[in-house]
Parts: sequence; C-alpha cells; structure tokens
Amino acid sequence: MLLSIAGFDPSGGAGVLLDLQVFRYFDFTGAGILTALTAQNTYRVERVFCPPPDILTQQYNTLEKDIPLFGIKIGMIGTRKNLPVLKRIVQKNREIPIVIDPVLKSSSGAWLLEHNAVQDLIQTFMGIGSLITPNLDEVFLLSGFKVKGPDDLEKAARTIYDIFKIPCLIKGGHFKGSKTDCLYDGKHFVRFTHKKIPKDVHGTGCFLSSSILCLLARGLPLHDACSQGINLTQEAIRHASPRKKGRAIITIPRSAFQPHKP
Repeated sequence: MLLSIAGFDPSGGAGVLLDLQVFRYFDFTGAGILTALTAQNTYRVERVFCPPPDILTQQYNTLEKDIPLFGIKIGMIGTRKNLPVLKRIVQKNREIPIVIDPVLKSSSGAWLLEHNAVQDLIQTFMGIGSLITPNLDEVFLLSGFKVKGPDDLEKAARTIYDIFKIPCLIKGGHFKGSKTDCLYDGKHFVRFTHKKIPKDVHGTGCFLSSSILCLLARGLPLHDACSQGINLTQEAIRHASPRKKGRAIITIPRSAFQPHKP
C-alpha cells in the first residue's frame, strides 16, 4: 500500500484525491492521511482548515497497526504544527521510497504552509527522502535562489540538494517555450526536455510526484522513475478535461496511455 499525506481538494484535481487515483492507476492500493481541508476549486483556494496535529498522529498510528506501507508521498502540509508529526513518520519509514512535493503556496497566491515555516520544513526532511520536487516558485521560497532561465536549473537543483541533502527534481514547466526539468542526485545532473503543452491544468505537480513514487515503489532507479513520471504527466496534461470556467483537471483513462509495468 502507498500512503498520501496531503490536503483535501474538493475539486478532486489535486491533493489526496488525485494521489489515490494515480496509485490505483499503477495497481497500488492507496491510503490517505489529511493534513488540511480546503475550500477551493480549480483556480482559487478560498479557505484552509487544518485539524489539530494529534488527529494527524492518530490517523497514522491507526493505519500503522495493520497496513504495511511500501511508499509515502507528502504534499500539502498546511501548518507548521504538523511538521513534528511528519518528522516522526518519515524517520520511521526511512527504508521505503518517500517523495516530497513541497506545496507552499497555491497558484492563486494562498499560503498552504506558513511563510515563516520554511526552516522548520527543511529541518523536518533534511537527509530523509528519496526525492523532493519543487517548482520554480518553490525553489525561491525554499532557498532564495531565483531561477531566471533554463541555464539556472543545475545551480537551482544543486542548491536544493545542498539544503535538504536528498535528490532534487526541479520542475521547470513555467518557462516559455520548451519545458525543461532537472534532476540532481548528488553526483549527476539529468535534464528532461519536452515541448510545452499550451494548456492550463490543475494538479500537475501532485500527479508527477505521485507517479514517481509509484515507479520507485516498483523498483525503478530514480532517473528512470523521473523520466517515465514526466512522460506520463505530459500525457495526462494532453488528456486533461477542460472546464467551463477555471483550469483543466487531470483524468486517467487506461485506454489513453499505459505506465511501465516490469
């Protein structure tokens, strides 16, 4: 079973609900622990409510009693009060894949973790995890480094790696023209470049990080998991369902594309 620890997006286009869709697509059973409840649609977060941290603890402790975990995806944290709980969870699960998607701020500008909690977040996950997947805005919020173009990707990836001491995949989807992502595992840089798809889609970061977790849980090396996860995300963007208002939402039709199944 794979575990998503993230927020609840009632649109179904991101957070735990989307993660569980991805897990099922890869033939994994999924479990979810909610860090936050949100009032949002595909283009705006209007309110965030975080249950007390002891609820987060109880959710995990109850699952742990009878459900073996083979991987963990961590997304929206919601409040710094959840970080001590998450630290205990990741420390207990060092031997399985852990993918961290550092969701700090929504695309509409709402903070999804207190802006002064970045150092606490770093201390929580430093040296623990298989991969962290920040986008360009999150790179700046985590490190202060401003990515101005594709030539800055290696420096950005090394900067985040040096801060967290875990492999880093920088998502460069906000660049104009081609889309370039950059992986740094502490020794090697790898770039993944694709044509940019002119479509505004909700939840692509959640989809990518969850896909990579599934591929790591299947035993793929990090480079291959990132490559296949990025390609699958591109296909998901192409097939995303448009809305009358707001951003498109990812749907996962099995007939459209197939994941790697060793």
